[in-house]
Parts: sequence; structure tokens; C-alpha cells
Amino acid sequence: MSYEDIRLEKSGSVATITIDRPQVLNAIRFQTMLEIQQALRDIETDESIRVVVLTGAGEKAFISGGDISIMARGQGYIETLSEVPKGQAICSEIENFPKPVIARINGIALGGGTEVALSCDIRIAADTAILGLPEIKLGIIPGYGGTQRLPRLVGMGKAKELIFTGDHISAQEALNIGLVNQVVAPDQLDAAVEKIYQKIAARGPVALHMAKVALNNGAQADLRTALEIEARCFSLCFGTQDRVEGMNAFLEKRKPAFKGY
Repeated sequence: MSYEDIRLEKSGSVATITIDRPQVLNAIRFQTMLEIQQALRDIETDESIRVVVLTGAGEKAFISGGDISIMARGQGYIETLSEVPKGQAICSEIENFPKPVIARINGIALGGGTEVALSCDIRIAADTAILGLPEIKLGIIPGYGGTQRLPRLVGMGKAKELIFTGDHISAQEALNIGLVNQVVAPDQLDAAVEKIYQKIAARGPVALHMAKVALNNGAQADLRTALEIEARCFSLCFGTQDRVEGMNAFLEKRKPAFKGY
């Protein structure tokens, strides 16, 4: 498939999805989200890909937010209520994608940019990055999961402060509150992302998927149900050749060669 708003590149076991709208600082429109969705579906069936990196083109922006020039045209309640859940569903596809997704936050990540980053599993930011949910300043609220994922990550009090004020925060503050995992200098961003995706890519694909299922689904459940989810995911791992390979490799003091089944 050809893309207009994104680039999809594959290198070894890693696929990179790049939001490529530099003329608007990688602001996203609904088409952008649909292209991200299609790229994910293309990657999902590629057994050679173990990890996905999501980033923005250039050095200024990850995703600067929603494309205000489009949003300002306005839609009614019914039209908006029809479209917004589709965007939310795509963010949920990122969140529940069977392979780990790393957000490489290379610059501005506001509004929809923070929401897309929240949907990723791991967030690594340049120290020049700016994050936040400033929608309140436009007379609206976050609509792609920001009001739900942010408090689950940083706590309700801090989430309310950020959403009610619309304030931007630095990458360092985002690190301090747990919004991002790591902050590095811009010239170290690629190396930091590569270091973590190389580690993840070397792990068993089935175990990675099961860990993600257990974490994501367990977080939405009561403890008893969450433990049942974990037990099922643990047991599914035991039925794989990767489990045999991993344990034999440990006993034989060698690196495992996981196959994904």
C-alpha cells in the first residue's frame, strides 16, 4: 500500500512508522490514523518483525497534535461522535498490538501526539521534547484516550492538573511523573531507542505478546481476574517451542534462538 501521511520502513527485526507531515509539524488528521492502522496490520503478519518504532519526521515534532486547520471547520455532535471512536479504536490497536511498540519522541508531542505516545508500550524522548494535552485551550477535551490513559499512567491528580490547565511540560518533567520512560539528548535518541529495541527483539515473540496481554488486560480488571489472565498467558507460553528453546539455552549456557512458536 502507498501512504501519503506516513512512511513505513523495515530493517531487520524492527519496523518504523514515521508520521511524515513536516509542513504541519506532523499534525495528524483522520487519514493519518487510518494509515497508521494499515501499517500496523501489514506489520502484524510479518513474522520477521519483532518490534515497532513510532516516530515523527524531522527534528522538531513527534506529532504536534491534531490538524487544527481541519478541526476548525467544525462538525456537529453526531458527526464527531461517529468519527472519534474510530480514532480511539486505532489508538487501542497500537496499545494492544501483539508486538511491542516504542514511541521515539523526537520533539513536540502535544494533544493527539501525547495520546498516540500514551498508546505505545515504551516512550523514549529527546530532552528537547514538549508534551501535554492542551485541548482545553481550544474549548474541547482530549478525544483519543487522553482522559483515560493519562491518569492510569501518572495518577488522577496530575492528569487532572495537566488536562484542566492545558499546560505543556518538558521531557524531564514527563520523566519525573512517569509519562516517559527515558530522556536523552537529541543526538543520543536513535542509540537509546536502538538499545532497547535490540534487547526486546532478542526475546521470545510469544512471551512478549503474552506479557503484553497480561499487563494490558490485567490493568483493567480486579486482582482475581487479572491473576487468571496471567495464569492463562503463562500456560500458553509453556506450550511453545520457544519455551523449550529458552530453557534449554539457559541450561546449555548459550543465547536462545527464538522462532515465535
